Amino acid sequence: MKKILLIALTLCSVLFGQNTAGDAANIEPRYVIDIPTAGLLKRGAFSFESNFFQNGGVMFGMYAGALDKLTFGISYGGSGIIGNGTATMQPLPGVMVKYRLFDESQMMPAVAFGFDSQGKETYIDSTQRFTIKSRGIFLAGSKNYSLLGFLSFHGGVNWSMEKQDGDKDMDVFLGLEKSIGQELSFLAEYDFAFNDNNQSVGKKNGYLNAGIRWALASGLTVGFDLKNIVKNQNNVAYANRTLKVEYIRAF
Repeated sequence: MKKILLIALTLCSVLFGQNTAGDAANIEPRYVIDIPTAGLLKRGAFSFESNFFQNGGVMFGMYAGALDKLTFGISYGGSGIIGNGTATMQPLPGVMVKYRLFDESQMMPAVAFGFDSQGKETYIDSTQRFTIKSRGIFLAGSKNYSLLGFLSFHGGVNWSMEKQDGDKDMDVFLGLEKSIGQELSFLAEYDFAFNDNNQSVGKKNGYLNAGIRWALASGLTVGFDLKNIVKNQNNVAYANRTLKVEYIRAF
């Protein structure tokens, strides 16, 4: 009986043990915090995500690894969902499609091309945009190194479809991830926000974010982030504290 239980637990670990944080991570992160990476879900893997942000906001997402080099997903959310105020939902669900153009080699980073219409935080009806604009069309690269665990660098460019505020510039972003032991990872990213510097929302300082990811259990990762550390918005006195919960399962 003990042998059967041990075999069952081992199979569950192989089939369902999918984490994106720490030295033991076996799934590529698709985002640092807000910026995309070249990472994909494995074929047959599914991700269910919940992001909790200020003003009672919640965003839910579901993503799938359709092919070895293709990941797609859908997401939806709004502000005021938690609390006793009126909930304000985004007008349409967000969609994401990402295709790996080049796999990582010893000398070259992995490169992915994609589209993501899901912005972050509150949707602003007056300017028809999210507080943090969606990436739109993007090109992302990722390179991993072995240094007391894993050290990963990410970067890319994007062209958001949210241009009704009059800012149509291309954007540039950078990020890094460092594993801390078997279960934790430290994340940091900087979005230059060239497409958000006409001061309708952004103040020309870009967005600096940092966070921690914890592989809490097999398939379950919890993240805590400090966003907009440089306070690149009007009437912002503190960085935004947000929570992310991700569950990944593979068949």
